[in-house]
Amino acid sequence: MLKLINIDKNEYNKFVSNNKYKSHFLQSLQWGEFSKLEKGYTPYYMGLIDENNNIVASCLLLQKQLPFYYTYFYCPRGFVLDYNKDDLFKTMTKEVVKFCKEKKGIFVKIDPDIIRKSTNYEEKENKLKQNPDKIFNTIKQAGFTHLGWTQNFETMQPRFTFRIDLKQDINEIESHFSKTTKQRINKAQKLDCYVEIGNQKDIDEFYNLMMLTENRKGFVAHNKEYYEKLYEILNKNNTSKAKLFLGKININNSIKSLEKDLKKVKDQLSLIPFDNLSKSSKIKLNELKKQKDNIEKEISKFKEIQKEKGNIITLSAHFIVEYSNKAWVLYAGNHNILQETYVNYLTYYEHLKTCKEDNIEIYDQFGTIGDLSKDNPLLGLHEFKKKFGGDYIEFLGEFDYKINRIMYFIFTKLVPIYRKIIRNKSKKELDNEVSKIK
Repeated sequence: MLKLINIDKNEYNKFVSNNKYKSHFLQSLQWGEFSKLEKGYTPYYMGLIDENNNIVASCLLLQKQLPFYYTYFYCPRGFVLDYNKDDLFKTMTKEVVKFCKEKKGIFVKIDPDIIRKSTNYEEKENKLKQNPDKIFNTIKQAGFTHLGWTQNFETMQPRFTFRIDLKQDINEIESHFSKTTKQRINKAQKLDCYVEIGNQKDIDEFYNLMMLTENRKGFVAHNKEYYEKLYEILNKNNTSKAKLFLGKININNSIKSLEKDLKKVKDQLSLIPFDNLSKSSKIKLNELKKQKDNIEKEISKFKEIQKEKGNIITLSAHFIVEYSNKAWVLYAGNHNILQETYVNYLTYYEHLKTCKEDNIEIYDQFGTIGDLSKDNPLLGLHEFKKKFGGDYIEFLGEFDYKINRIMYFIFTKLVPIYRKIIRNKSKKELDNEVSKIK
C-alpha cells in the first residue's frame, strides 16, 4: 500500500538529486525554499512511500494562496518517478490530488521534463529513450488536461530549449559550433578578453548588466534582492551550485593586440609597389587600406571608452545553476558597449567547458521558441543559442488537473479578463491625465 506524506527535507533532496529517472533543479529543496521567500509559495516536499517506508516517488508542491481561502498547486517539472510505470503515475496523481483537495486546491499544474521531440545540430531527429506518446496518454488518462502546444514563453517554464551532451569529447562539442560562433570566440580571445568566476559580491555587477539587457527589451524581470537570494540559497546545499561567470576586457591588452595587427597590415602595405599595379595588386591594396582604417577606428574607439569607463570592464555576466548531473544557463546580461568584441560568446564557451570539468552531463540553455517564423521578435535569441550546436528539445508542455471545475473556470478565464479590463481602464485614465497636462 503506497501513501503520500510530507517527508524530511534532507531525505527529499537526497532522493531527487540522485534520481536516475528525473532530476531538475526546479524540483529541488533549494528551489522550494527560494519560492517560499521570493515568490510567496508554500512548499511541500512530498514522498510516496511503500510499506517499508521506502520512497518510490516524490514531488515538490508549491501552494499559492488565492482569494476566499482557495489555493492552487504547481509541481515544477512534474513528479519525480519512472513515467513508464503507468500505475505508479496514476497512484501518485490520486494521492497528490487528495492532498491538494484537502487544502482547497482548485487545480494542480505539472510540466514534466519529458521530451516530445529532439533534433541534433544537423536538424536530424534523435531517437528518444522513452515513448512520449505513451507517457502523454498516461498523464491524460490519470485525469490531467493538456494546455496545448504553446510556441513561445507562455508557460511557467520553457517548452523548448537547447541541450548539449557534455559526455562528448570537447573537440566533438566544439565541432558542432557554427562557423560564426568559432570566429567570434576567436576574436574575443585575440583581443585578450577573459572570463572569471565571480562570487556573491559580484551580484551588483551582474545585476547592472541584467538591467541594461532588460531595458533594451523593454521590461525588468527581477530586482537585485531576487538574484542575491537565489545565489545564496542555491549555494547552501552541496547538491546544487550557483555560479557567476563574468566576461571582461582589459582595454590596454586589447589595444596592444590591435596595434600588432595594425603593424602587420602596414608592413604588408609597404611591400606593395605602387607603380604599374596589376588588377589583383590593386584589389589587395584596397583591402589592406580598409583593414588599416578599420583597425585605427577600433583603436580610437577603445581609447575613448577607456577614458570614460576605465581599463577593466565587465561586458557579460551569466548566472549558471548546477544540480545533480545537469546545468542550466538561467540568466545572461550584456553591456551596451563593445559588443563587437563578442565577449558574450566567450563567456558561454568558458562556462560550458567549466560544466564539463565539473562532470556535468547535460548543459541546458534554458529556453527558446517553437515558432520560428521570420517575424517572431524572439527569433534572434533562438538563432544565438542554436549556434552552439546543441540538440533542439521540445517538451510535452503543461497539464492541469482540475479539482474544482467551477472555480478553475473563474480563476483561469474570468479573472484574467477582469484584470485586463482594469489595466486598460487605468491606462485610459492615465492617458487622459497626461493629455490634460499637455
